[in-house]
Amino acid sequence: QVQLVESGGGLVQAGGSLRLSCTASGNIFRINVMGWYRQVPGKQRELVGAAVNSGTTNYADSVKGRFTISRDDAKNAVYLQMNSLKPEDTAVYYCNLLQGLTDYWGQGTQVTVSS
Repeated sequence: QVQLVESGGGLVQAGGSLRLSCTASGNIFRINVMGWYRQVPGKQRELVGAAVNSGTTNYADSVKGRFTISRDDAKNAVYLQMNSLKPEDTAVYYCNLLQGLTDYWGQGTQVTVSS
């Protein structure tokens, strides 16, 4: 059983910053991918960014240069530092863990950016 617990969402003005945190517990593989997705009502969930244990990261074009993913494998944690936030970043953000062939998801945390 794997559980992901997120924190750090909230309301921020455009141009501001937020930091999301996610900690995984349970049977965590040594090699995995941890990342963040987001979803707005009526749209598909989309990848924001992901990081492999090796340090390789991948970001959506819309957040490159503004968002940074980091990991603390000792804590099975992944973080998303979001800077220069825009109203279009408003969404529910979900933590994701991919290991083996299985995706695990957090409960989601709301990020709202006011203009």
